[in-house]
Amino acid sequence: MSSSCIEEVSVPNDEWYRIASELLSRAGIEINGSAPSDVQVKNPLFFKRVLQEGSLGLGESYMDGWWDCERLDVFFQKVLRAGLENQLPRHFKDTLRIATARLFNLQSKKRAWIVGKEHYDLGNDLFSRMLDPLMQYSCAYWKKATTLEEAQQDKLELICQKLQLKPGMRVLDIGCGWGGLAYYMAKNYGVSVVGVTISAEQQKMAQQRCEGLNVDIRLQDYRDLNDQFDRIVSVGMFEHVGPKNYNTYFEVADRNLKSDGIFLLHTIGSKKTDHNVDPWINKYIFPNGCLPSVRQIADASERHFIMEDWHNFGADYDTTLMAWHERFLASWPEIADNYSERFKRMFSYYLNACAGAFRARDIHLWQVVFSRGIDHGLRVAR
Repeated sequence: MSSSCIEEVSVPNDEWYRIASELLSRAGIEINGSAPSDVQVKNPLFFKRVLQEGSLGLGESYMDGWWDCERLDVFFQKVLRAGLENQLPRHFKDTLRIATARLFNLQSKKRAWIVGKEHYDLGNDLFSRMLDPLMQYSCAYWKKATTLEEAQQDKLELICQKLQLKPGMRVLDIGCGWGGLAYYMAKNYGVSVVGVTISAEQQKMAQQRCEGLNVDIRLQDYRDLNDQFDRIVSVGMFEHVGPKNYNTYFEVADRNLKSDGIFLLHTIGSKKTDHNVDPWINKYIFPNGCLPSVRQIADASERHFIMEDWHNFGADYDTTLMAWHERFLASWPEIADNYSERFKRMFSYYLNACAGAFRARDIHLWQVVFSRGIDHGLRVAR
């Protein structure tokens, strides 16, 4: 019988259990307790695996059915607020992965296509059901909205207002996804859009979505761009650029933006400067990804632009992720034949872990507006 089928497990009273129990208690989490955020252990080897393997062991053991938790989002919120990730023994592989990120360019032109193939090409059947109708796979704006569709529409409108779009402008969308923003800008503001993506599935759907509009969707690495645009926008793509390429990224934005242009960067960010590579996320969700810090963005951009505005609404990503998770579970019966049960656990774990991280304010969502110095300043929408 597989470990995932074990329903009642006698928890071993050994050193591994003692350390795990003590760590979790600091976050208010009990082993086999009754609270929704308590862990329900189904395999007695769970404690040793997590303590030896860290983040990777925690995620993989969940995928393997070694433990469950009714409210994974609350579990991660508590764990991160208690700082338990800094108290776990760092597995050698984790250390090696971080060292590798520092030494090598994991987001080189050749490697940059990996995330497109392994994540964004998972299947439009999944993303079309989980996301809003315009398939915005980035943080929504919940200032006034009560539904995911409203919140994503408000996010798109917020971006357009911050860019101060006018009919006839030429806009570059770096990392255009499934073309929702390009469609919205072209349809509602009368601009022409060039969008670039490294996902063939995204390009195909974006081209279909934007048919009949002045939109050109290209399967292209951003580093190959050499043109002139009135506005540049990049949503949810900078997380894949990597520290070795931050300077190059802003050089590309600089050479493609007209002298009086505006550039909006929408990105998840880390509260501290480090090579922020979570080993489980790196292996299963976003290969070669890395979250930037305030310092890293400032250092890379200051030679090119004036920072006009910095807007943090990371708390809204918590709400967005929980909405995605609800829709993911609701649509699972329709797509279950295309994926495994282990994939379902993996994807649920990913959405809930990220929601808990945003709720704990461990990671953030920033919209940063750049220019080369607009006369009398820039009044930025909120």
